[in-house]
Amino acid sequence: MAQAISKLPEGTLNHLQKKILYTLGFLAIYRIGVHVPIPGVDTEALSEFFKTQGANLFGMFNMFSGGALERFSVFALGVMPYISASIIAQLLTVVVPHLEALSKEGEAGRRKITQYTRYGTVVLAFVQGYMIANTLEAAPFQGSSLVLAGGMGWRIMTTLSLTAGTAFVMWLGEQITERGVGNGMSLIIFAGIVAGLPRVIGSTYSQFAHAQLDLARIALLGGVIICVIAGVVFLENGVRQVPIQYAKRQVGGRIYGGQNSHLPIRINAAGVIPPIFASSLLQFPLTISAVAPNTKIAAFISANLNPGGWLYNSMYVAMIIFFAYFYTSITFKPDEIAENLKKHGGFVPGIRPGTKTAEFMERIVSRLTLSGALYLSAICVLPTILTGNFNVQFYFGGTSLLIVVGTALETFRQIEAHRQSLRYDSFLKRGAIRPRRGTV
Repeated sequence: MAQAISKLPEGTLNHLQKKILYTLGFLAIYRIGVHVPIPGVDTEALSEFFKTQGANLFGMFNMFSGGALERFSVFALGVMPYISASIIAQLLTVVVPHLEALSKEGEAGRRKITQYTRYGTVVLAFVQGYMIANTLEAAPFQGSSLVLAGGMGWRIMTTLSLTAGTAFVMWLGEQITERGVGNGMSLIIFAGIVAGLPRVIGSTYSQFAHAQLDLARIALLGGVIICVIAGVVFLENGVRQVPIQYAKRQVGGRIYGGQNSHLPIRINAAGVIPPIFASSLLQFPLTISAVAPNTKIAAFISANLNPGGWLYNSMYVAMIIFFAYFYTSITFKPDEIAENLKKHGGFVPGIRPGTKTAEFMERIVSRLTLSGALYLSAICVLPTILTGNFNVQFYFGGTSLLIVVGTALETFRQIEAHRQSLRYDSFLKRGAIRPRRGTV
């Protein structure tokens, strides 16, 4: 596909159009692979099994993979191992001196960390693939097994297939990032989530056709969806502009500096990481109760940690706030920012450079992190509230909405940046800048 686009006649497509075609082509390959199943599984029984797993870890993985886990395709693991490996690598960069030194070496160091992330992705995919194969073989459903012909041979074949599928998805994501528009991994998750929208819309229409849902509730639900999306877009673009002023300095016969600037600090600096961490930790007990439903632990979890209950929501909100502060403290370093400003002659008006500037930045980030964490908590708890009141699957909420909106905004920003570069290129090619008459 990449060679076919590259061989198009010169002038047929501009650079941006080729990038968009690359992106759509690679996403089409991914969606085709989602429908390639691994042999040896009762797909109909597996589909019925996943209809009952919407509230646990299996349901969350199935949503992020665009239904690939439900079909048990070669792309069943999707990009989840890569995301886990990336998060682990990012955390280890703070505590491992070797990785911290690599992160400061520029492009060469980042490539080395990316290579480590790829190795970690393959290892995690192998471990997760074997766990899923073993769980499906052992999990009974309606008195029968989900696996038609199990055994060690089937588990090894399934594990290798899932690992290879994850490696191929990782390659697709990197190709989209390099040749296409936007972040490849985010766009793959985006495509998987959006692919489930027609089924949710069809389910809602079916309830309306059978008089289980009236038109007034559907209209109210549509209004809530629009308001929630508008609020997410507004807050994801929200930043605090910290004024920065640079002192004047004379070098030779010239004076440099003296200009004013701003340091933008996002309201939601942690992004979608806190909800993913919190939901993953909370889904493990629910997954255990689904695999072994007849145990005392499962009965306790079903009675006290039911999704939508006050205890579940309270723990969910507390974990989101904790991980928001934890991740922001790793990615945002007030001491380094204050030191860099001091080296380049910059300062915040009314604040002394150095330690006072670091303390000022830390106070601002702490308040913004609390606001961002409460915003994330409201978005993530909203689906459980609306599902109970409207009796429909509220698809526009939680991590899925944050990923979809964030990916769409970032992709549109990159498209606009490419459009601006094309305008500048055409401006220069037309020879708009010409010397004055009479000059050589």
